[in-house]
Amino acid sequence: MSSKRLEKTLNFNMDLEDLQRQQALKRYIARSSERERIASELQTKNPLEVDTPERVAFRKAMIDPRDGLAIERIIGQDDLLPISYLAAGLQAASPVCRIEIRDRIGRVLGHATGFLVSPSLLLTNNHVLENYNTAQASVAQFNYEIDLNLSECPIKSFRFTPERFFITDQKLDFTLVAIEEVSSEGTKLSDFGFLPLMPQTGKGLVGECVSIIQHPSGAPKALAIRENHIMDVFDDYIHYSTDTMPGSSGSPVYNDEWIVISLHHAGVPDPKNRTEFIANEGIRISSIIKFVMKQCTNLSDDQKLLMKDIMKGWEVSGLSHEEVLVEKLSDSWYEGSIGYDTQFLGSDYEVPHPMFRSDLEQDIAQLKDGSNVLNYTHFSIVMSKSRRLAYYTVVNIDGNQLMKIGRNDKWYLDSRIETEYQCGPELYKNNSLDRGHLVRRRDPVWGDLAKKANEDTFHFTNCAPQESKLNQKNWLDLENYILDNAENLNLKVTVFTGPVFRMDDIIYRGVQIPAEFWKIAVIVKKDGNLSATAYLQTQKNLIEDLEFAYGEYKTYQVPISKIEAITGLDFVDLRNYDPLNKLESAIGYVIETSGDIKL
Repeated sequence: MSSKRLEKTLNFNMDLEDLQRQQALKRYIARSSERERIASELQTKNPLEVDTPERVAFRKAMIDPRDGLAIERIIGQDDLLPISYLAAGLQAASPVCRIEIRDRIGRVLGHATGFLVSPSLLLTNNHVLENYNTAQASVAQFNYEIDLNLSECPIKSFRFTPERFFITDQKLDFTLVAIEEVSSEGTKLSDFGFLPLMPQTGKGLVGECVSIIQHPSGAPKALAIRENHIMDVFDDYIHYSTDTMPGSSGSPVYNDEWIVISLHHAGVPDPKNRTEFIANEGIRISSIIKFVMKQCTNLSDDQKLLMKDIMKGWEVSGLSHEEVLVEKLSDSWYEGSIGYDTQFLGSDYEVPHPMFRSDLEQDIAQLKDGSNVLNYTHFSIVMSKSRRLAYYTVVNIDGNQLMKIGRNDKWYLDSRIETEYQCGPELYKNNSLDRGHLVRRRDPVWGDLAKKANEDTFHFTNCAPQESKLNQKNWLDLENYILDNAENLNLKVTVFTGPVFRMDDIIYRGVQIPAEFWKIAVIVKKDGNLSATAYLQTQKNLIEDLEFAYGEYKTYQVPISKIEAITGLDFVDLRNYDPLNKLESAIGYVIETSGDIKL
């Protein structure tokens, strides 16, 4: 980049920031009389008496009942804090990073601040990362801090991946962008946690103290703690008097519970002296969330998946369980559906349906024609009468013919089987349960019948209730990895998937909700032999022989024999092609990256 072009780019960034400052000043001046009235009221009243009843009610609801001094802090009668406040602050600081803004050839244009709001997404200002290209060239630097010995901690740098996710808006001055989850030197982004975002208003009241964690002037992480107050609340912005410096753009502004209430973006310049500031301005998190919610219907399935961790509890257009359209397809729709092809991998590689343990056979739900396999386009399903969910699904995936087709908002009850054997929309209404595809939507969507296959995946028979904390990303990435690394030239894969039915599964609305899910993938290797690998997603501790030890969901590669033992399904010869079958001590391996998979 030439020096003139570099200067032009720097001036453009300065113009964007200056524009935000001027607009902040206009808002400040327009509300002068209202702000003076509020300031006068705060002389005799407290924030709980000045703000709106709705905002006050939510603010009170956020307070931990064990914190007996919380109300006194809000109304300014007592500034005492529990010592745990400092530990919570350190935890809230970890997801905050310095952003090094670069051009396409790596020149540093400036510094700002940003923070993680999910395991994969970062929030900062639009005037920091105003477009896709700037984000792609820039980096996020975590752990840029001064330790107890007054030495700099080692910086951990991560690149942005806007090709995966990028939403920005100049008016609200925010950018929400994806970031790589493992740095080039192997550091995991998850090591730094993230700051949850809450859509409700009332997280900070006028007159209440706020704190801000920032990288002022690109320096190591710094903290302005509780010494300033919220001065005014607008529809989309708040004004406060927290100390910040250039480079603090994109910082989180916190209340006393270390909950993010706004995204810092501009100082309010003193009209009498433009080198001084009379207030600071942040964009309200509730306003950013409203904007993002409106964009959700336009996101791809992969982008919606990235949004899941910050959308918990949000009512998102296009994703709300209330808006599901439920229909039945005509009988003619299913005519000619041959379902799963057992010889899909080749005539010499037949992979049959599994056999059932004798005591389970009576629980297989029969179709109205007396058969027991629901055949769809490129996949098949066998249902449980008692659980009203699939015992297993099996799909043929042809990587050479996969097609991209838009998502359908309709879900279907299958007319070939009694409705009493299908969990319908009543299970998923007004709760956070996900309608989880067992046969992933894109897997059977290939060839001439791709559109029909796409529609078929939206049957409730192909659906399982999944807890919102289920780590679907690692689960779904397994199939991507296996498909991308299938060693036969035809890139064909057979995948079995299903829930684990246990007696102690919790009962919700008359349905036992599975806590675990399994998957078996079958491919042909270069040497002409099959490879069959099994996976289990669970909260159980496999090292203790699958006894419950509730905690974080993990994905394990396990022997096929383990899946057979916990499901009652018999995959016959497949276990002979399992790389873990010959390892007598193999219980399970945690799958965190693709390199952990043993083919």
